[in-house]
Amino acid sequence: MTAESQVSAAPSIRAPFRLDGRVALVTGSARGLGFEMAKALAQAGARVTINGRDHGRLAAAAQALAAATGCEVETAAFDVADLAAASAALAALHARHGRLDILVNNVGARDRRALENFTAEEAERLLATDLLAPMLLARQAAGYMAAQGHGRLIAVTSIAGQVANRNDPVYTAAKAGLTGLMRALAVDYARDGVTSNAIAPGMFATETNQGLVHDAAFSAFVDVRVPMGRWGRPHEIGAAAVFLASDEASFVNGHVLTVDGGQTVRM
Repeated sequence: MTAESQVSAAPSIRAPFRLDGRVALVTGSARGLGFEMAKALAQAGARVTINGRDHGRLAAAAQALAAATGCEVETAAFDVADLAAASAALAALHARHGRLDILVNNVGARDRRALENFTAEEAERLLATDLLAPMLLARQAAGYMAAQGHGRLIAVTSIAGQVANRNDPVYTAAKAGLTGLMRALAVDYARDGVTSNAIAPGMFATETNQGLVHDAAFSAFVDVRVPMGRWGRPHEIGAAAVFLASDEASFVNGHVLTVDGGQTVRM
């Protein structure tokens, strides 16, 4: 066999970090980091469904994503804290495509107050959105993924799941709980071909944080606390989601991928 025929007979090599044919749901993805992760997954070839509560904002986000990626983007309008609605939406997505490969549990409510200022009902509401809802969505998604022998569960936690600020106990507890859940799922579903990992963002210049981004005093804090001396740019989160969703991360399981410019390692 000549060298030329050997080359022609060689199997084609799949491009790395491609998600062609994979079906993904990203919760809380009408804007911010969820939007950027949805965009990156779509650019990598996944069939992406974005989620939010506001139908108008969701439609506008889908249109923007389609324009940016050249891909059709589906929408699923539901509140993750409405457990029945969330379950029904996930079941409908699975029925429509016959599979579910990637779940990015991104929704996260914020309520940062001292513990003594929370009522039991307020604490329950935050924990329901930030911990219970993603727990139940992950359980349902893992069932679909285990049946097909492949899947990626990705939880978007926070560096608040690893380190704590003053007067932020309930949010911190929820994010730490989500990290613990991810690790438990990594153990329970690994032999079904399903990996479970987390992304822990630091301070990103999202729409939600624009007030702080333009606050001179807080920007000075960022300059001191973040070794890179700046806010994260929202698009910088996307590749983390693509990596964890890809075949290149097939042996990455139970890991927290921290994307914070080095904030959590600074003394």
